[in-house]
Amino acid sequence: MSVDIRVQALAAQVAKTPPIAPVVGSYRRCDGWARIGAILVLSVLSGSVSAVTTEFDVFRTERTVAPVAAGALLGQNGVCEFGAIEQPLSLRETIERTLCNNPKTREAWANVKVQAANVGVTKGAYLPTISGTWQGVKDDSTTDVTGKPQLSSASRAFVRSDSASLNWVLYDFGARGAALDNAKELFAAARANQDAVLQTAFAQAAKDYYAAEAAQGALVTAEEVESDANDSFKAATERVNHGVAPITDALQAQTAYAQAVFSRAKAEGDLQTALGTLAADMAMSPDTLIALPPVAGGVTPDAEFGRSIADLMDEAKRTHPSVVSAEAQLDAAAAKTRQVRAQGLPSISLVSKYSTNNQPASLGLGVPTFPATGRDWYVGVQVTIPIFEGFVRNYQVRQAAAQTEVQRYTLDETRNQVGLDVWTTYQALKTATENVRNSMTLLEIAQRSEDAAQHRYVVGVGNILELLNAQSALATAKKQRIQSLTDWRTARLQLAGKLGKLGMDRITGE
Repeated sequence: MSVDIRVQALAAQVAKTPPIAPVVGSYRRCDGWARIGAILVLSVLSGSVSAVTTEFDVFRTERTVAPVAAGALLGQNGVCEFGAIEQPLSLRETIERTLCNNPKTREAWANVKVQAANVGVTKGAYLPTISGTWQGVKDDSTTDVTGKPQLSSASRAFVRSDSASLNWVLYDFGARGAALDNAKELFAAARANQDAVLQTAFAQAAKDYYAAEAAQGALVTAEEVESDANDSFKAATERVNHGVAPITDALQAQTAYAQAVFSRAKAEGDLQTALGTLAADMAMSPDTLIALPPVAGGVTPDAEFGRSIADLMDEAKRTHPSVVSAEAQLDAAAAKTRQVRAQGLPSISLVSKYSTNNQPASLGLGVPTFPATGRDWYVGVQVTIPIFEGFVRNYQVRQAAAQTEVQRYTLDETRNQVGLDVWTTYQALKTATENVRNSMTLLEIAQRSEDAAQHRYVVGVGNILELLNAQSALATAKKQRIQSLTDWRTARLQLAGKLGKLGMDRITGE
């Protein structure tokens, strides 16, 4: 549309111009119109070429950019296309939707595209730049000489000029090479940062999924506790009515029942909050209807986490995506320093230009003008030498060197943080693994205790406090069991994430 408007406007301008003067030498009126027509054609073609080149990846910088925001975590055939959410929602679908749709993962993906395009920009600096210009003006010139009317003159003409120029930097003491190195390292840093963001999003989605499962299990437990408390209240009331128990038994049982109702209501709210958080991870509305499967029972520690914690930390400090990103940022800063320093050195360019115009010519004052054609062209070598820049270059080099130093300290900080993260999550996994066994033992004991207290109260040899305490202990044991399973699953994936090794194979069988 913009090309058509430009052509129409130019054609209208041409239509309003007066005819060019008669033949002078070899210059003909039709030549001017032919040139204008050629310019129109070139204008249209240039617009079409520009539209094509914006889509054409001549340097193939997009080849190393993942086709989807989830990167390589979905596998080579992974696509970010989803239908209605499955019921119940699986952990795998939760992870896939999060990796594909979460704003943070998409932002990291977009940053990779930005840096990929920047690589293309720096590669383009090795190619020549060619530009063309065309100008058409209506020239109305009048000269009145006082007392000498014979020297006065007046001329009207449509003057046009067109030119094409070329500039090709041949040598610049490594400035372009350093700029390209900087762009490549920034691209590598963006890709590594994308991997780190995906690892974090993966772990967070899994954590929120398990938290929602735990909240659902806590609600089930709260409902069971409420039902048991209600049964105990009815049994105590019945015994009071028959005169075999004091009224305090019924009141204590009623109090326990009311507390159970309160806890169940809170558990319902906690579950809805957890489900809303899980939906937000997947970039969905918090009120999205989500159903989860019940918390699974058996878990088995992974053998690979039996490795030395020192080995795990050392490996993470070398291979974690955040460390790789920080290393690339350091290399990019070093390349930027070389680029800034080289930009203060001379550069050698090949320059060329060709231009034409139809500026009317005159033999002198008072002599009418005649149509004429002017041509000019040159080709040569241009040497550009920065002599004095107000000491700006010195401080730019200092600034780039200081930024390199900052990135070096950032890399050290990242390595330290990665080592600490691996240490803390490793200890959390060890604790969670042990508590999975402890919670099972506790649950079995609490269940037997509650059964015995229930039997003793029914036959009249136990009291209500014994029963209520046993039921409370059983409820606590059930909650601890659910939480221990959740903690173990979360810690397992959190450690894999801190090692930078999360993948869809980690949730097989979940």
